[in-house]
Amino acid sequence: MTQTIKARVLVTPRREVLDPQGDAVRLGLHSMGYDEVADVRVGRYVELSLTGSRADARDRVREMCERLLANGVIEDFSFTLDEAL
Repeated sequence: MTQTIKARVLVTPRREVLDPQGDAVRLGLHSMGYDEVADVRVGRYVELSLTGSRADARDRVREMCERLLANGVIEDFSFTLDEAL
């Protein structure tokens, strides 16, 4: 069954990779008095609209992440699929 599906992709640096942008945000928050912030990781959010079946969309989004949206050497990704309104 063909439907419109919204994919929400989150790409983040792997835990073992340094995140200078996250460190800068953490230090900025500390300078503003938010000392309870122990760690910050800064990533990317990508939203895609696709047509097709849910199963096909899951496979295609995973492929898009592996081939273009995330650098598999230094980044992890996760995604969710929802029916578009």
